[in-house]
Amino acid sequence: MSSLNLDDFTDLIERPDGGVRRDAEARRERQIVPPGSLGRLDDLGEWLAAAQSAVPVRPVERPRVVLFAGDHGVAALGVSARPAGSADQLVRAVLEGASPASILARRLNVPVRVVDMALDCEPDALPEGVVRHRVRRGSGRIDVEDALTLEEAEAAFRAGVAVADEEADAGTDLVVLGDVSVGGTTAAAVLIAALCGTDASVVTGRGGLAIDDLAWMRKCAAVRDALRRARPVLGDQLQLLAAVGGADLAAMTGFLLQSAVRKTPVILDGVVSAACALVGQRIAFRAPDWWLAGQNSGEPAQAKALDRMALEPLLSHGVTVGEGAGALLALPLVQAAAALAAELPEKPEKPEKPEAADEPEAAAEPSPEPENPETLAE
Repeated sequence: MSSLNLDDFTDLIERPDGGVRRDAEARRERQIVPPGSLGRLDDLGEWLAAAQSAVPVRPVERPRVVLFAGDHGVAALGVSARPAGSADQLVRAVLEGASPASILARRLNVPVRVVDMALDCEPDALPEGVVRHRVRRGSGRIDVEDALTLEEAEAAFRAGVAVADEEADAGTDLVVLGDVSVGGTTAAAVLIAALCGTDASVVTGRGGLAIDDLAWMRKCAAVRDALRRARPVLGDQLQLLAAVGGADLAAMTGFLLQSAVRKTPVILDGVVSAACALVGQRIAFRAPDWWLAGQNSGEPAQAKALDRMALEPLLSHGVTVGEGAGALLALPLVQAAAALAAELPEKPEKPEKPEAADEPEAAAEPSPEPENPETLAE
């Protein structure tokens, strides 16, 4: 039996400040550019003001990319274009600055943090700062066995909470959240299908590195079999993550919820972060108010999850590489919205017209007396 009470998050998480948002909207009405003419940027600026509880909104100056990493046993079925157990190679590319996400982050001057939760490699193969939260080596094959024990799921969830606290304490003012995994999109599809009540074929996509038709059929079968194992535990979100999630997904869920507790806004990347966000919504219904959908990756499961949470993607570039790359592309949009909301000048106030001075009414001139017609006749 887990000692973690997920119901506590419902009480701990508040919505962004509605009164501040109204103040931000009123300020926007007074600015020289007509309201609505900046499209989504108007809404983003007001959302960020509410999240910060500040008008005018403060600039986003200390963003950070946080990537949770893990290998999934289901990848052994050939559901991914990458070899099973090879996620550590992707992590090394990130750390060496050779991955798309690390290149973008370097260009945007955003630090990147990688958290190993279940990579299938020796711990000493990676830096201590990366592996210190690891729960296990690889997650179980979810079509036939649990991804984690309940104790491992709790440990991973708590690790995600701890990372969120570390970031908040360090002054991070916005997080770009992503994953580095092999087989993670399969686990994500299972979670989303289970929570949305849909069939495997509806949520099964082609993954980060696109798979062929035969691999898609294997992936669809794996999602179907895992769904049978997920449905009996739908009422217990921690047990659900243990059964068909994985250590990286459990940690991301804990991270998202604790970020909402700490009032730290998060930009979601692809289908894996969307799946964790959907689990988080089941735990605390107000939590999605703290999250933005950075992009539409084209994965059908992601679209299902975002629709359920009423989150509209900021971009639609079809970036499927993972690692937070798609969400990173949305970061400058959020920063631009903050700058415009804070720096656009307000319209000058119109001077009040002076009130007319009260003037005494002019005295009426006496009307001339009518002349006597008899006198006129003389």
